[in-house]
Amino acid sequence: MKWERIWAVILRYAYSFFKLDSLCDLFYWPALDIFLWGMTSTWLQKTQPGLPDLALAILTGLIFWQVLWRGNYEVTVNLLSEFWNRNLVNLFSTPLKLSEWICSLMLMGLFKIFVNLFFGAAIVYLMYQLNIFHLGWAFLPYVALLTMAGWFMGFLSAAIIVFYGQRLQMLAWMTAYLFAPFSAVYYPVSVLPEWAQAVAKCLPTTYIFEGMREILYEGKFSMQPIIISFCLNVLYLGIALWFFVFMYEKSRKKGLSRLE
Repeated sequence: MKWERIWAVILRYAYSFFKLDSLCDLFYWPALDIFLWGMTSTWLQKTQPGLPDLALAILTGLIFWQVLWRGNYEVTVNLLSEFWNRNLVNLFSTPLKLSEWICSLMLMGLFKIFVNLFFGAAIVYLMYQLNIFHLGWAFLPYVALLTMAGWFMGFLSAAIIVFYGQRLQMLAWMTAYLFAPFSAVYYPVSVLPEWAQAVAKCLPTTYIFEGMREILYEGKFSMQPIIISFCLNVLYLGIALWFFVFMYEKSRKKGLSRLE
């Protein structure tokens, strides 16, 4: 891989950073979610005083969910932008390698994740005087694991989109939400039906959100959820990347121009 080509693709996506739709995705919608969920959880905590740190748990879960969502979004929507701009054939007719394009997406995604993360944390602190960094150093591996989970979801849906084209572009927004009910973002796994709990135990995201609540409610930190989540993430991300490359090669043989 050549860093010059990776940097060129990063710049290509960075140029659209200050467009209104990009700014809305990065700032407006997260701020609106924080306001709505924050007010709801604050009201619930006032009416049910026996629920400790409810607002902090819900808002931390929301910020963490946005990390996962951003990882997924940056992969799929940047692929779709090449379709919408009729630029896919131009992009890959250059010396750019698929691995370089993937690397640039991940790096650009990391930048936006940190922007999203610190913006969300600042809004939560200013509006509700809550510090989501209350998790301590565990915050860092949790964010890293959720980023990996977002990538595997993103490349899973991108693999299907790169072969079938824009008629399945709704997967860019749907895929992460297909996993959300089983990830226990705002509630414990124990409230799910037994069959759903079995599904939840197979997802790396579940262990992160459960571990987050364990720290907030009980003050306990365990390495076991992090290890399990990491192993599942490595497995699923490896499969998703292989699947994406496989579907891309199949699509390339049929002609990428048909997707535009």
